[in-house]
Amino acid sequence: MAKLTQEQLIEKYEQLSEFEKIYLSKGIDLIAGIDEAGRGPLAGPVVAAACILDPSVRILGLDDSKKLTEKKREALFPEIKEKALAYSVVRVEADVIDEINILNATKKAMRQCVEELKASGHCPGVLLIDAVDLDGTGIEVVPIIKGDARSNSIAAASVLAKVTRDHIMTEYDSVYPGYGFAKHKGYGTKDHYTALRELGMSPIHRRSFLKVMH
Repeated sequence: MAKLTQEQLIEKYEQLSEFEKIYLSKGIDLIAGIDEAGRGPLAGPVVAAACILDPSVRILGLDDSKKLTEKKREALFPEIKEKALAYSVVRVEADVIDEINILNATKKAMRQCVEELKASGHCPGVLLIDAVDLDGTGIEVVPIIKGDARSNSIAAASVLAKVTRDHIMTEYDSVYPGYGFAKHKGYGTKDHYTALRELGMSPIHRRSFLKVMH
């Protein structure tokens, strides 16, 4: 993939500011993008992030975190934290996912992200969320299909969630060796299933995702 020029990066950033500009024009200054990482894996937490970007400060190179290289995500991670007006990151563990299901666990993490933004004094005027309709926040919610590739705020949240979760799973690799968590991050790869057959489930595996292996 060809590297974009500075001008192309700026143009893309402006294109991905379409939703933010709509609400800024309505006088809403605090626009939170929300996304998650880890709904599909067999192990580990689901992680949600909320991010309020500063409209006057561009963070070039934002995109759906899955489209970015690991190197690019790792470079954007501290930049987003430094330049955002506010952000929050919340994890919900495997045992809770088993108890309330993955969608409800994802929404639980997202709601807690919003509460943390409020507690920090940055109550959003609108929530832009990647394809999830979130109730219970008292704030207008705008679900956007493929939002992490269409909104800079959601893209920033996507990177925060993805990198945080990758770091968590890499740490778990040393706690529960043999599963390959650092490599596959808990997703259902061939090597992961092989390790499960040999070692059984670890404490961070989602029992509800692996009922057949009980």
